[in-house]
Parts: sequence; C-alpha cells; structure tokens
Amino acid sequence: MSNFTPIREIGEREQQIFRLLVQQYIDDGNPVGSRTLSKMPGVNVSAASVRNVLGDLEELGLLAAPHTSAGRVPTCDGFRLFVDTMLQVQPMGEDDFGDLKSRLTADQDETSLLKHATNYLSGFTNMAGVVTLPKRTATLFRQIEFLPLSEKRVLMILVVNEKNVQNRILTLDRDYKAEELQEIANYLNNKYAGRKLEELRDLLRQDLQKTRESMNKQMEQMIKVAGRVFDNDSNEEEDVIVAGQTNLMNFSELSDVESLRDLFEAFNQKRDMYHVLERCITAEGVQIFIGQESGYNVLDMCSLVTSPYEVDGEVVGILGVVGPTRMAYDRVVPVVDVTSKLLSAALNSSS
Repeated sequence: MSNFTPIREIGEREQQIFRLLVQQYIDDGNPVGSRTLSKMPGVNVSAASVRNVLGDLEELGLLAAPHTSAGRVPTCDGFRLFVDTMLQVQPMGEDDFGDLKSRLTADQDETSLLKHATNYLSGFTNMAGVVTLPKRTATLFRQIEFLPLSEKRVLMILVVNEKNVQNRILTLDRDYKAEELQEIANYLNNKYAGRKLEELRDLLRQDLQKTRESMNKQMEQMIKVAGRVFDNDSNEEEDVIVAGQTNLMNFSELSDVESLRDLFEAFNQKRDMYHVLERCITAEGVQIFIGQESGYNVLDMCSLVTSPYEVDGEVVGILGVVGPTRMAYDRVVPVVDVTSKLLSAALNSSS
C-alpha cells in the first residue's frame, strides 16, 4: 500500500520544483539534479536551496535517488501525486483526431476495428496498445465455417450478433477433410443459429450425452469438434489484442534482460493482463494504474492507462496503453479517451 502524500503538505515552491523535476524526467528519463532545476525559468533559488527541497520531497517518499547519480527520480507515489493534482491534459490535435477517426469506420468488422484501435494507440504513444475483445451479456450465434489447414489445424470463421466476425485457429485430434468440416458447420448452423453462445456449451454437452447413448459415433465426433469452438473456459489469452510491445525496449528503465523477458512473457500469455484490464470494466472514464497499483508484479515498473468502450450503452471491453511510469500522461490520457469513444461509435454504427 502506498503512503500517499496530500498536496496540502507541500508548499508552493516545493510543488513548482517537484512538477519541473517530474516533467524533465518524463522528457528524457534521466535523474534530475538540483543544479539543472535551479537554472529552469521561474525557480529563482540557488542550487543549494533546491537540493534541500529535493531532500524534503525524498523524505516524503515522492522522490528517490538512484545509486549511480546525484539526481532524483519520481517514485510511484510521486507520479500519483503529479497525475492527481498537477497533470494538465493536452487536447488531441485536429490532424491526429482526423487520422484516428478515418481508421475507425463503421464499414469494418469488429476484429478489424479492434486491431486498428490497438495499433493506433501503440503507434501514437510509442508504447504498447492493448484491448480486450467485446463481452456482451447476450452474444448470438449466427453462422460458422471451417477451413482445413495443415497439421490437424482448422481455421474457424465465426459470425455472432449481426455481422461480427471472429477468426480462430483450432488444433484438433486429427486431420479433417473439407467435406467433414462442412458437415459439422451445416449441423451447427442448422441447429443452433440464433441461440446465445452462453447456452451452446450446455446444449452441446446434452447432445453429446444423447449421442453416446445412441451409439452414433459420427455425431459424437461432430459434437466434440463443435464443443472445442464454444469452450471459452480457458480462452482468456485470446481475449486480448496487444500491439507494439517491442516499443518498450526503447525505455532504459525497462530494457534490462530480466524485465523485458518478464514483460514479453506477460504479453504473450495475456491471461493476467486480461484480468488486470477486466478490473476496469465497471469503472467510468479513463483509469490510470501506476506501478504496483495494477496488482500485477510484472507491471511494477509500468503504468497502465485504460478506458472502457461500449456497444448499445453497455460496456463490453477495455482498451489502453502500457508503458513506463514516466510516460507522457498529458498525451496518453486524451488519446486513450478519444480512441475508446471513436471505437464505441464505430461499433455501434456497424452493429
């Protein structure tokens, strides 16, 4: 638990020096010394006086002094104070807004919209973009098709609700011919079209029991394959889209081998990342998690800025940006906010 320092405990001069230090550290990532701060416009005090202020701020837990430098860097508590009381968000520029809006248009399917949103967040911030796939209270099964691939793999093309298309590769127990896969698709489309996805798991289990009792081996095999399609119990890793995770290699504080290995493993596995994002599903507007606030150890050196997106007035997913704690919050917060709103508008127009 952080020992948060209320802003009222810090005088105006201390606030000014603290704000300048944080902004300088966000800009270049290097510890900031008293001499550098004393030369900044508006400070008007000696380096010795600044040094005393930095010492006081360090005692409050807002700054830390790396072993290799006489300068200071903000702690996670320091960044929290900065974000909550000093952050001045910069509105998104018209050109950037127009560029993003042109990418999130209603003539695209759901998967394309989500990927464009994630890629834009990553490209705009030079950090990692993340988005969870939509989870609706009622998702209706419309149609399914299968395409055989090599090595027992099958491409599943699933249409839900009106025209939301989801693609997924399944690894089955054997190779299936195109004719067999077509027969399974016909069976599912004829019997279950219009049913809720949540119902299909139970219905398939019931059908599987009936076919076993009737000794219909061919039908049993078909239902087993169908069960693989709708079994989402262990599919959380596929419920998160990530883009630009390699951008994090450009930040020195995250670039040591062990930190990068843990981060990339988290992005590849996705399950814990999914649970972190799902915690935001009931929150309104932009949420900022700094360091340990995410509750996910691998993100202790990172910040996560998230916002929910909606379909038909219902929050169905979360998008956001993962980066170092010294991210430019004034630019990241508005782009996450605007992206969630434009994604919601595009999904509502296309549904």
